[in-house]
Amino acid sequence: MILLQVQQLTKHFGAELILSNIKLEIQTKDRIALVGRNGAGKSTLLKIISGQMSLDSGDIIKPKNVSIGYLAQNTGLESSLSIWDEMLTVFNDLRKMEFELRDMEQKIADPNFYENPILYQKILSEYDQLQIRFKDSGGYQYEADIRSVLHGLRFNDFDYSTLIETLSGGQKTRLALAKLLLTKPDILILDEPTNHLDIDTLSWLEQYLQGYNGAVLIVSHDRYFLDKVVNQVYELSRHAIQKFYGNYSQYLAQKAEQYERDFKQYEKQQEEVAKLQDFIQRNLARASTTKRAQSRRKQLEKMTIMERPLGDEKSANFNFDIERQSGNEVLQLVDGSIGYEDHVIAENINLSIKKGDSVALVGPNGVGKSTLLKSIIKKLKLVTGNINYGSNVMIGYYDQEQAELSSNKTVLNELWDDYPLKDEKEIRTVLGNFLFSGDDVLKTVSSLSGGEKARLALSKLLLQKANFLILDEPTNHLDLDSKEVLENALIDYPGTILFVSHDRYFINRLATKVIELSKSGTTEFLGDYDYYIEKQLEMIELKKLENKVHEARVDTPTTTKQAYQLDKEAKKLERQRKRRIEEIEEVLHQLEIDRQQKEALLCEPEIYQDHQKVTELNTEIEQLNMKIEELMEEWAEIEEASN
Repeated sequence: MILLQVQQLTKHFGAELILSNIKLEIQTKDRIALVGRNGAGKSTLLKIISGQMSLDSGDIIKPKNVSIGYLAQNTGLESSLSIWDEMLTVFNDLRKMEFELRDMEQKIADPNFYENPILYQKILSEYDQLQIRFKDSGGYQYEADIRSVLHGLRFNDFDYSTLIETLSGGQKTRLALAKLLLTKPDILILDEPTNHLDIDTLSWLEQYLQGYNGAVLIVSHDRYFLDKVVNQVYELSRHAIQKFYGNYSQYLAQKAEQYERDFKQYEKQQEEVAKLQDFIQRNLARASTTKRAQSRRKQLEKMTIMERPLGDEKSANFNFDIERQSGNEVLQLVDGSIGYEDHVIAENINLSIKKGDSVALVGPNGVGKSTLLKSIIKKLKLVTGNINYGSNVMIGYYDQEQAELSSNKTVLNELWDDYPLKDEKEIRTVLGNFLFSGDDVLKTVSSLSGGEKARLALSKLLLQKANFLILDEPTNHLDLDSKEVLENALIDYPGTILFVSHDRYFINRLATKVIELSKSGTTEFLGDYDYYIEKQLEMIELKKLENKVHEARVDTPTTTKQAYQLDKEAKKLERQRKRRIEEIEEVLHQLEIDRQQKEALLCEPEIYQDHQKVTELNTEIEQLNMKIEELMEEWAEIEEASN
C-alpha cells in the first residue's frame, strides 16, 4: 500500500535553490535511507514531508488516515512530568478506555444493578465491546511496551519517577525517540536518530526498526546502521534525487556501476559525434559528397547528446603525516583508575599500545571513555596509577566537542595563529583540502556548523604531524563522504592511533584491536568490531553453558536426559575449540614459512642493495609478525579457556 507520494517538489531559501523536481514514494514496510552531503537538503525534505515546513511547488499526496511521526536532529523532550508519566501520555486514549472499564465493573458489581434486566444487558454488552476494543488496541500490554522501549534505550537503571527536566540533553533526546517509537505512526521519520546512542543501544534500535510494522524514512551518517536497517536509498545531490534499491553498501556498488556504465556510453557517443563532425567538415563543400555530408548533419541534429556524467561532488582531500617515528612502546598503563576527585568512574584499567597499533576504545555511554582519553593527554589526573609514554611520542588530540573552537577569529586566522611561521598560501591550501575555499576562510569560527568545525579541527590535527593520534568521536558531524576520506587518511597514517567511536563501520575499517572499557576494568580483543562481537557472543554462550552446568549440580539430581544434553553441549564447544586451534596452527605454519622466505630474500645481494625492495620486504615481514602475534594471542586464549 502506498502511504505517501512526493511529486515534483521544489524548495528555495530566498533565491537559493535547495530542492528541484523531487519525487519520492513510501509504501508499507519500506525502510528508506535519505543520503547526501551536509547542506544537500535532507533535513529540509524531511521537514516538508512531515508538515513542519512549506514547499514552493509540487504535491505531497497522503491518505487522511496515514499518521506521520517525526524526530528532528538533537530534539530533546521538554516536559515537567516524570519519565513514566510522560510515556503514559502516548496512551491517553487507552487509559481513558481503561477508566471506563473500571467504572463499568463497579456498576456491574453493585447488587442493585441486577434489578433492571434491560439496563443490565445493555451495560454488559457495552462492557464486552469496550473490552474487545481495549484488548485489540494493546490495552493489556502498553505498560510492558513502555518498559521494553525504555529498557532498550538504556533507561533501565533509572527511577521512572525522575523528572525529565532534571535530565541531560542526550537523555532528553533518547526520551524523545522513546516517546515517538511508542506512538507507532504509519510513517516513522528519523533525522539522525543515532546521535547520543552507544553501540548497545544502536543494536537494539536496529532490531526494533527491522521488525517495525510501518514504514521508516531515515537520515543517518551511521553506515553500519543503514546496512542493517534499510532496503532502499534515495540520494540527494545537486538539488536532485535518485533512487537505489538495497542497503547502503549495495547503493554504493550500484552507484559506482552506474557511473562507469554512463561514462562508457558518453565516451562512445562522443566518438561517434566526432566522426560525424569530421565527415561533415571534410565533405560538405565537395559536390560529389555534399549530399552524404548533409545526411550525416541531419543525423547529428537528431541525436540526443548526452551530458558528461557527473562524478561525486568535491570531497575533502588530506593525509596525516608524522614529523618523526616513535619507539616501539608507545603507551603503558597498569591498574589505573579514572574519575573526578573522590569519585571513581572506572578502575583496573590496563592499556598496552605499541607503534602502529590502531586501537578502538568501546563501552557504554558514561563508562568514562572520554575521561580516559583526557587522562592520557593529562587534561585530567588519574585517580590511581601512572602512564608511561614511549620515546619520541608526540600526541595529537581530537576533541569530540571541539570545545576550543568557539572564537570570533576567522577560519584563516584560527589555523594561521597556531602555525604563524607558515605562509598564507600554505594555510589556504590546507584549508582548501578541507573544503574551505574562497570566502569560506573568512567565516568566523563561532558561526560554523558542526561539520565545518569538525573539518577545521582535523586541519589543525593534520599540521601537528603527531605520531600518536588520540581521537574522541572523530566522525561526529561528518557526512558520509567525509567519513570515508577520514578513514582512508587514517588507514594510510604511519603512526599509532587510539580512538573512541560509536561508528561500527569506522571501527571495522580502522581497528587492529578493540579494548572494551567497563566500570570494573578493560578487556582486550585482537581484531576489528565484527571479531569483537563474535567473541562477545562466544563468551555469552560459554557463560550460559557454565550456568546450566552449575544449576544442574546444585539443583535436584539431574536426569539422565539433562546430563546427556549438557555433556553433548560441552563436547560440541570443545570440538569447536579444537577445530579453531587446528585452523590457527595451520595458518601459523604457513605464515612462518612466508616469513622465513622473505627473511631469506633480504640476504640476497640484488635485494639488500635495493633500498626500496628492502623497505617493502621489511614492511611485509612486520605485517606477518603482527598476524602471527594476533593468532598466538587467540591460540593462548582458547587454550586457557579449555583448561
